Amino acid sequence: MNTTPSSTPRISSTTTSDGIAVTRTPRHGNWPMPDQQVDATRQAGNSNKRALVLAGGGAAGNAWELGLIAGLSDAGVDVTEADLIIGTSAGSTVAAQITSGTRPAELYAAILAEVPQPQAGDAGSDRGRAPNFSGPTYMEWSNGIIGSAEDASDMRRRMGAAALEMDASDGSSQTRWRDIVAARLPSQHWPQQPVLIAAVDAHTGEPVVFDRHSGIDLVDAVAASTSNGFGPFPRYRIGENRYINGGYRRSENADLAAGYGRVLVLSPFGGRSRMPLEWGMDLATQVDELRAGGSRVETVFPDGGAGDVFDANASDPSTRLRAARGGYDQGRALAELLAEIWR
Repeated sequence: MNTTPSSTPRISSTTTSDGIAVTRTPRHGNWPMPDQQVDATRQAGNSNKRALVLAGGGAAGNAWELGLIAGLSDAGVDVTEADLIIGTSAGSTVAAQITSGTRPAELYAAILAEVPQPQAGDAGSDRGRAPNFSGPTYMEWSNGIIGSAEDASDMRRRMGAAALEMDASDGSSQTRWRDIVAARLPSQHWPQQPVLIAAVDAHTGEPVVFDRHSGIDLVDAVAASTSNGFGPFPRYRIGENRYINGGYRRSENADLAAGYGRVLVLSPFGGRSRMPLEWGMDLATQVDELRAGGSRVETVFPDGGAGDVFDANASDPSTRLRAARGGYDQGRALAELLAEIWR
């Protein structure tokens, strides 16, 4: 039900204690390898557990998710206690933030205290920004790649290749991006609570999933998941590998919660996907898969209170305040309904 009101290391495959298929290496400096489709039948032990899925959505999506989580918390529903949290792109930042030990109310208050940013195109910090770094131009770039691809795997390979071709940075862009991501996280250490962060290998186009056993810093995992491969957000390097946004794996990556009895999905873009439906990357397909495996799934999309910003303008920092406030009000309004699935 939609609850919106109105050097190359040696590799060995393992499965985490929570039943998620990832790949490890036997020494420090290991990098995750292509993830595997999760087998719900071998996750029977998780049938009574709860998973929280946090999808991407730019600056606005991050603020909306944090606001909604704070609203739910203030109304007595603490979704940060999930047995598994899955973060993609901006949602990976939220996953790191809410598992840092900082309470949702503090994270929400921090957004309210942010210095207001001018709208894109207004006088101020956005003046002089290179035009090919704008949201619409990114959309044109990525839409062209999607339109030329034969299937999802081909799209990921093409997207990775395009990101590698575009990147002419001396490394300073990556350093700046890492610093930005680090500044957003109250803690730069992986939590003990299971957290999965999705990304895509830019060289191979293969999806990957990071967790605290992957041998990389939390900041690097989030920076990789949030790098769309375009403009000021180039492919992200970890060791010898390069990564791009986890949303190229699947839009929400909710399928990683297969086998969990209760799954709550927060999707800033309302479950929409720019990918052809036959590729199965959309949220509805993921929800159908989860329900077929026995999971109870609830999805939450932004309502009008968050503003009409969940499009190419979602990366505009000026959207954050309204998105957060809208999310908070929505969380409080939905608390009684969602308590049934969560408690």
